[in-house]
Amino acid sequence: IMAGSEGPDTEPYRMTPSMQPEPGVYNEDVVEGLDYLLSEMERRNMRAVMCLTNMWTWSGGLAQYLIWAKHAKTIPYHPPAPNGHWNTFMHFTSHAFKDKEAIRMYHDHVKFMVGRNNTVTGVPYKDDPTIMSWELANEPRGMKFADDLFDWVSETSELIKEIDPNHMITIGLEGDTPDAKYNGVEFERLNSLENIDYTTIHIWVENWKWYDPFNPAYTYPNARKMALEYFQDHAYRSGKIGKPAVLEEFGLARDSNIGKDRYLPSTSVKWRDDYFDALLSWVCLLGKDPNSAVVGANLWAYGGEAYDGAGWSPGGLYKPGDVFTGDPPHEKQGWYSIYSTDNSTLSLISKYADCIEPQAPAQFQVVEVRSTQP
Repeated sequence: IMAGSEGPDTEPYRMTPSMQPEPGVYNEDVVEGLDYLLSEMERRNMRAVMCLTNMWTWSGGLAQYLIWAKHAKTIPYHPPAPNGHWNTFMHFTSHAFKDKEAIRMYHDHVKFMVGRNNTVTGVPYKDDPTIMSWELANEPRGMKFADDLFDWVSETSELIKEIDPNHMITIGLEGDTPDAKYNGVEFERLNSLENIDYTTIHIWVENWKWYDPFNPAYTYPNARKMALEYFQDHAYRSGKIGKPAVLEEFGLARDSNIGKDRYLPSTSVKWRDDYFDALLSWVCLLGKDPNSAVVGANLWAYGGEAYDGAGWSPGGLYKPGDVFTGDPPHEKQGWYSIYSTDNSTLSLISKYADCIEPQAPAQFQVVEVRSTQP
């Protein structure tokens, strides 16, 4: 759950309306909408991971804090912005981990959100069992400022624990990414901090160029192997530092090599179902092992009946007023969406949903697994 989104709403490629259109100014309709969401989740016995900001601009995120801090006048947007470059954007945004004014404003938001009382239930967020954890940011990358990222994680997690000692904290890391050194991510060092309660793992085989959906027969077997090895490696390293591990994000596009629109619910999902089955079977296997750090997984992303809504263009970019498909505004809508009619995928998810039974906290033994077959 995004527990923070930054304006102004006139900027491109963003969720709108934003929660915080200006520094310290909140859209009460949006914040109260979050209150209502948590109350409805409580009725359904669901739990929320509350993500406080974002490395990417689809919610405003850290780049917007830099603009508010007068670090720069404009954001060098990543694709699909004209002439946009991912590396330029990431290097720019990583300054948010060292810019004192950007950090101050972000911490102001942390205090506002973690210290909030729910207007629907009357329950303070810090006492709400519907909230499972606080996530510092979605996919932060330190780039050249790895030490500053470490300090930012340390200081922010300490701040949250001072306000709310009742909930867990996680960073929101992807793991090593395809190039940990270049991206300034130190998985074990960051997650070893005292106030970080569990690790997260994100795996994006198409985004990371491991998988070509238009040539799946050739690229999928190796992409599947690399994904499983990435997951197993991070699970093993999480156990080494004594932290539980959650496979927090993974997804795959619909079949893209059959001459049909890859964003429509009518297009098949053969490769996705095989991929989900492979990863979830390993989550299940390791999750049942008391010596493993693995405790669960989340999939990206449920699009429900978004395909049936007005103002949605399959494969187009999100526009204010469109229904959400689960894909961020800067990405083609429907790319990773799991629709309500995707019966084979939903059956797979149901198959593994109750696989891992809740367990009391334990001291992990380090168990290394190196196999691509469950």
